[in-house]
Amino acid sequence: MTTTQTTKLETPDSDTANLAGQPIGYWSWAANKAVIRHIRSAMARVDITQPQWWILNRVDAGPDGLSRQELRDLLATSLDEGTDGIDLALDSAVARGWVRGTDEGRFLLTDAGREAKERTMEVVVRLRGEIHAGIPDEEYATVVRVLQRMVENTGGVESLTR
Repeated sequence: MTTTQTTKLETPDSDTANLAGQPIGYWSWAANKAVIRHIRSAMARVDITQPQWWILNRVDAGPDGLSRQELRDLLATSLDEGTDGIDLALDSAVARGWVRGTDEGRFLLTDAGREAKERTMEVVVRLRGEIHAGIPDEEYATVVRVLQRMVENTGGVESLTR
């Protein structure tokens, strides 16, 4: 059993006015870094990378498989890995026997890939519980809505879909 020690971050004065003045750029960056580090560390302990996990999920969702370019298009617009990182994750998933290529240039999940996906899903469910601990769904939904609005307000929707 792993014990996770957490430290509560508090601003000098945690009232609404003070929090409303806090820089969103810093706090969204800090949250992103902390969450990604936590996820990737836990996945590494079960011998999978987060980009490999994305590949398994996307390939499994395509009933006829997906091409390399389709995977790039699906993942590059919303993930900060670039096509090289996506290609590396795909190639490593193929090398591990989790995904296989077809003569038509499509990629399909193998039985070993399904097993890896199931094994990793257990970690993902646990991680969601750890990350969301003490945060009611209503508060979480509010945070997501606020961040979505900020993305819209800064023109980020268009830049995310390029």
